[in-house]
Amino acid sequence: MKNHTVLVTGGAGFIGSNLVEVLLENHVKVICLDNFSTGYMHNIEPYLNNALFTLITGDIRDLNTCKYACNGVDFVLHQAALGSVPRSIEDPITSNDVNVNGFLNMLVAARDAKVKRFVYAASSSTYGNSEALPKVENKIGKPLSPYAITKYVNELYADIFNATYGLNTIGLRYFNVFGRRQDPKGAYAAVIPLFVKQFMEHESPIINGDGSYSRDFTYIDNVLQMNLKAISTSNINALNQVYNTAVGESTTLLELTSYLKTYLSHYDSEIANINIVHGPNRVGDIPHSLASIEKAQQKLDYQPTHTIKQGLEEAVAWYWENI
Repeated sequence: MKNHTVLVTGGAGFIGSNLVEVLLENHVKVICLDNFSTGYMHNIEPYLNNALFTLITGDIRDLNTCKYACNGVDFVLHQAALGSVPRSIEDPITSNDVNVNGFLNMLVAARDAKVKRFVYAASSSTYGNSEALPKVENKIGKPLSPYAITKYVNELYADIFNATYGLNTIGLRYFNVFGRRQDPKGAYAAVIPLFVKQFMEHESPIINGDGSYSRDFTYIDNVLQMNLKAISTSNINALNQVYNTAVGESTTLLELTSYLKTYLSHYDSEIANINIVHGPNRVGDIPHSLASIEKAQQKLDYQPTHTIKQGLEEAVAWYWENI
């Protein structure tokens, strides 16, 4: 990869900035495209003076910006999107504009620039109301939110762009990614950084429902590995596919809060005594999510390095130092 250029859209965000970091560590030339709507300059500030790093401030909803960013690029790691099921329910138009129109702009720009491979962030929300466990890539249900619809449409567009224009794509269905740099603030903060922040401030986290809902929480390092495998694989049979990007381990929300209290109590013993509050189930949420990672293991040689506990221990240590 050292002689190639990689474009990371959403490169100032949580996952994007971690991708920028690992690529630069491997001496890869990186272009970051971000409009800073959900990303932060402080996530990429350490790289601004790196000769291998270029920042483009712009929006994927503008086709000309996408074309400019793709010029001379070998691989695209498309992370730019508006996440969050609740956000999409409150404002479906903007979520669709960014996640569908912006995605289509990036596909067109990548096609026109003759990009070798377009790897994009798909979502486990695509499984919708399917009750089958574990989740297998070729068996999905009906989407339960506008966000889920947008991410499924991404997969359909990627498939069409390969079939029609020959653009090689790989979709990575992220399962509840967490880890360093994930923002604990704001109305749409993900559950793990939000709970960590609340515990650290001696507040009681609110679990939606009775806590029995479960997720396949996936540490950032596993996600970085999947992206690197996706752009570097020489297995042509691995291309133009979607892959679960997870650890293959189910954790309930009650178990999650218990783990967080344990690890945070190493820094502040009072956290062990904080009570959990229960609220109503959230609209658009699926009860359970557990991934089969067999396809990724077979075709991309993916081997997760972090279980939920290992990831939480590292994440808690990072948050303790940084928030």
